[in-house]
Amino acid sequence: MALRITHDCIACGACQYACPNDAVVGGVRLYAIIGRRCNECVGQFEVPQCVPACPIDCIVGRPVTA
Repeated sequence: MALRITHDCIACGACQYACPNDAVVGGVRLYAIIGRRCNECVGQFEVPQCVPACPIDCIVGRPVTA
């Protein structure tokens, strides 16, 4: 399950530098997470590295759909 960045993003870039999988890409107004690259740092770290790096807590999990 990949994480996502909400529209509250301020495009500071902190998450992009923290991601060990190069899953975060920059945009003009907000950043985005490439789902096929994001593994939530499973097997690498206890928590996804982008989450604590974000100064405004705008990185969240995707809702589970059936």
